[in-house]
Amino acid sequence: MLLQQISKQFKVLVTVCIVALLVTSCGGKKLDVIASDGKILAFGDSLTVGVGTSIENSYPTILAQLTGLTVINSGISGETTDRGLERLPAELDRTQPDLMILIEGGNDILRNKSKSQLKANLKGMIEQANIRSIPVVLIGIPEKSLFSDSAPLYEELAEEFDLVFDDSLIGGLQRSPSMKSDIVHFNKQGYRKMAESIYELLDDSGAL
Repeated sequence: MLLQQISKQFKVLVTVCIVALLVTSCGGKKLDVIASDGKILAFGDSLTVGVGTSIENSYPTILAQLTGLTVINSGISGETTDRGLERLPAELDRTQPDLMILIEGGNDILRNKSKSQLKANLKGMIEQANIRSIPVVLIGIPEKSLFSDSAPLYEELAEEFDLVFDDSLIGGLQRSPSMKSDIVHFNKQGYRKMAESIYELLDDSGAL
C-alpha cells in the first residue's frame, strides 16, 4: 500500500513537472519589467503620430496614461521605411528608451514598394535597437487586402529576432469602420483601442 501511494505521488509529481515545462516552452516571448521611470519609444509613421485625431488622443499619449510611463511619440506622417531607417539611430541615441514599439511599413505597402526592401529596412531598424540592447515590440501592417492581417514579412522578422509581436491589431482596426477617420487612419476610439491592445501585449509579455 505504501509503495502504491509513493508511486502515485511520483506520477503526480512527474505530471506537474511535464505541464510546467510545456507551459514554459509554449509561453510567448518575455520582456524585462520597465522601471517606473522608464521610457518607451513609439516609432513609426502617421499611425504613431495619430493622424485622424488630436495628439492628446494618439496611441502613444493614451499608452502613457495607461502605463504611467514616459512614451515618446516619434512618428512622422508619410514616412517610408528607408527614411525611418535613416533617422532611427539618432533617435535611439537621443531618447535612450527602455523599449521600442515599431509600427512602420504602411506607406511602403500603399506605394507598392519592394517587399524585400521593406523587410530589409525593418530588419535594419531592429538591428539598430539590438546593438543598443533595446527590446523591440513589432506590430504588423496588413497588405492591401480587406481580409489581410499583417504581411508575412513581419512574422518572419518576429521569428528571426524572437520579438514580441502582434499580427492582427492594425488589420482588425482597419476592417472596423467605427474605428476609422478615413480609409487608412483611425479616430479617437480607434487609437484608444490601439493603445489598450498594446498595453495588454506589454503586460502579457512582462514589461509592465
